[in-house]
Amino acid sequence: MKRGTRTFEFRGGVLHCRRTFSVGCYRAHSFLAFRGIARRRGECDIAVMTAQDFLSANKDRFLEELFDLLRIPSISADPAFKGDVIRCAESVAEHLRKAGADRVEVMKTPGYPVVYGERMVDPSLPTVLVYGHYDVQPPDPLDLWTSPAFEPVVRKTELHPEGAIFARGACDDKGQMFMHVKALESMVQSGEQPVNLKFVIEGEEEVGSDHLDGFLEQNKDLLAADVVLVSDTGIIANDTPSITTGLRGLSYVEVKVVGPNRDLHSGLYGGAAPNPINILCELVASLKDEKQRITVPGFYDKVIELSAEEREAMAEAPFSEEEYKASIGIGGTEGEGDYSAPERMSIRPTLDVNGIWGGYMGEGAKTVIASEASAKISMRLVPDQDPDEITQLFKDHFESICPKSCKVEVMVMHGAHPAVTPIDHPGYRAAALAMETTFGRKPVPFRGGGSIPIVTSFERILGLKTVLMGFGLDSDAIHSPDEHYGVFNYFKGIETIPHFHARFAEFHAG
Repeated sequence: MKRGTRTFEFRGGVLHCRRTFSVGCYRAHSFLAFRGIARRRGECDIAVMTAQDFLSANKDRFLEELFDLLRIPSISADPAFKGDVIRCAESVAEHLRKAGADRVEVMKTPGYPVVYGERMVDPSLPTVLVYGHYDVQPPDPLDLWTSPAFEPVVRKTELHPEGAIFARGACDDKGQMFMHVKALESMVQSGEQPVNLKFVIEGEEEVGSDHLDGFLEQNKDLLAADVVLVSDTGIIANDTPSITTGLRGLSYVEVKVVGPNRDLHSGLYGGAAPNPINILCELVASLKDEKQRITVPGFYDKVIELSAEEREAMAEAPFSEEEYKASIGIGGTEGEGDYSAPERMSIRPTLDVNGIWGGYMGEGAKTVIASEASAKISMRLVPDQDPDEITQLFKDHFESICPKSCKVEVMVMHGAHPAVTPIDHPGYRAAALAMETTFGRKPVPFRGGGSIPIVTSFERILGLKTVLMGFGLDSDAIHSPDEHYGVFNYFKGIETIPHFHARFAEFHAG
């Protein structure tokens, strides 16, 4: 315990101590709840209930409350689930209130609402803005789930011997977001909140966060803080903690190739009439060359190449290509030959078809030339690629390579800028020390391959860097059937988050 002055009072039948202590150059205050008092040599022997103690005593409840949240099918991409998405926002708000937030609002946007919460303890202390999202990806294909997507269960796996929570949103991002709510409750109940806390939990992350920029612009004063903390990423392994220092950006489009004015009989018209499905496949195949380089002119013009030293530092992170292949059931990896598999998944841009359809897909046979065919295509971007520029480059190129026999449409879905947080930032340093405390080893700085669109918005609109302190594993099957999140990881996050806040308060104090 830190040394300082103490005054005692009873609240709710429990003896509490108001402790004033020095951390660097400022004075902080907190209430400590004491579990027991025993006389020894004429003095009080006081056992302090820590945030970790509270977590240990409430693990079953923390799991059950997460399960309640996971049962809500908050699928933002499908309007049929609008009521469930809004119900989930209300549920998150209620959990924040019960955890101890002294101000909670479900704030309207042109889309789904943002849940805002705060617990301010002292204006002299730093403020951490916690971001997360309560919406989830569609669970399709449903027949590939071992158990129903919105009926959470715990099952043991090879990587999760303590059990993993199987449900849509378990890892992305309800489970990780909820760690912060339970960490708040643990700190409130133990009197160990060393920073002011604000929460922004949105409901449109899985569809591009289209309305969050406007929300940030309209609420700059409300959201004033010193750093943003996000748990929507992962670690290398449960015995190898890591912190994501960068994210790829995103350009997402839908393309449609339109041919005849109606579906045609393949016997009467085949061989002369253009087949949009064939043409779409040819167009898509042409988007990469034999070296797996993307063929869109200008695509690589603004890509920043990492130095040999930076690539060597990345290579220190443990990675087994054989284990990687076995984990997803493939015979080999693909991609640019001059880069390792981890580099291809993090510091290099990509282009992938996410869905393709057209023609007859029912039971049996139907000899038809479809009148149109479509595909959804995502491009992951790296610094300094701009999603708007890349989208326009793609659109111009795709339209230019379409044969005159057909027409092509390119519809822009959404995008995000790439982001990087330097490892000398106080937020990163606080996260590194927090993880070292709870995992027992220093975390590895790591570039992530995914995208969180709002990260660049926090810097551009609020002037805040984001710390990406996630606890998931790449094998957790986010966006896929049988998504899951380790019970170990869930509780390890709740344990680690208070240490982050304590370390950040120390760094902020100088």
